[in-house]
Amino acid sequence: MSNLDRVDLELLRALSVDHRATVVALADRLGLSRNTVQARMAKLDREGAFLSFERALSTHSLGFPIEAFIHVTVRQADLPQITAELARIPEVVQAHGLSGQIDLLVRVACRDTRHLFDTDARILAIEGVERTETSLVMGEVIRHRVAPLMELAQQEG
Repeated sequence: MSNLDRVDLELLRALSVDHRATVVALADRLGLSRNTVQARMAKLDREGAFLSFERALSTHSLGFPIEAFIHVTVRQADLPQITAELARIPEVVQAHGLSGQIDLLVRVACRDTRHLFDTDARILAIEGVERTETSLVMGEVIRHRVAPLMELAQQEG
């Protein structure tokens, strides 16, 4: 269960609509004092409610318009070293450990398809990586979102 109350959820909803809103604007919008909003924001931050600002930056605008997901199969015993090596590859923007046939799902951003090919080769060359399979992102059909989850949490709370 979440430890977010109605006020926390309203604050998060307001931020999801306008992430650049000032504390004063949020206080006015929600009918709260500035100090209450600041205290709630600090609490939410401490509890990990806010992700890295990097998640909001476009890889395309940085000159890396090609995105792909690389499915990586590894020797399980080598997973910590493989993860450390993946973190050293600048094109790797995200990686998830998975259950099932695929061990890691690695999201990469590249300049062009040749750059993607070279990035995949660098991943495949990591000691302990057994196989990769690359899927080119053709488009984002549902953007990262949490608003529906906030609505669900409010209904259940």
